Amino acid sequence: MGRALLRLAAEAPERWQVVAAVTGRAPLQRVVEGIPQFAAAELSGVPDYDVAIDFSLPQGFDPVLVQCVKRGRALVSGTTGISDAQRQALEGAAGSIPVLWASNFSVGVAVLNALVEQAARALEGWDCDILEQHHVHKKDAPSGTALTLGESAARGGAGPRYASLRAGDIVGEHTVQFAGQGERIELVHRATNRDIFARGALQAASVLAGRPPGLYTMRGLLFGQD
Repeated sequence: MGRALLRLAAEAPERWQVVAAVTGRAPLQRVVEGIPQFAAAELSGVPDYDVAIDFSLPQGFDPVLVQCVKRGRALVSGTTGISDAQRQALEGAAGSIPVLWASNFSVGVAVLNALVEQAARALEGWDCDILEQHHVHKKDAPSGTALTLGESAARGGAGPRYASLRAGDIVGEHTVQFAGQGERIELVHRATNRDIFARGALQAASVLAGRPPGLYTMRGLLFGQD
């Protein structure tokens, strides 16, 4: 995701200027293609910025959030697997900075969430199952996207169940199945390229920078409603 963000931002320098890249391990080079490189332990030395985009692991989430609050800068985060305490910290930070956390930054998934909620409202009493498939290196299961889809189903009155599959290099596939007597509906989203997530995160960052403090969502940014 980091590489995709850097590549896509470089393709539109009139829209985005990357001031630093931060990774968990110490960088092999201090400057790569004009962009300063920092280790996570050096986060305090990162130059000033308008918005931070975070796609890390749960243990890397807290320092980024703390620094954004301290500097009064916006945060866009796609880190999944965060704890309830981290979610509460995110909500608390929204009192002083604009923040947007999403389990998935693709436009298609934002639409899928809306469709799932609508279907759940219309299909009272139907079984609801969510199957998510990802590459073998993905840590959390169910995926953050699956859990968000489950929240959408629950808002519509369904009781979602989850199944996870880790295989090969699957970028991401989510199937929401509603099953009734003698019939079944499946809503499916397949990601074939990680660029969709990076592009959505950059779009969100562009909109979020300069916004008033608050907790924003992809659905809100795309459709003007939460």
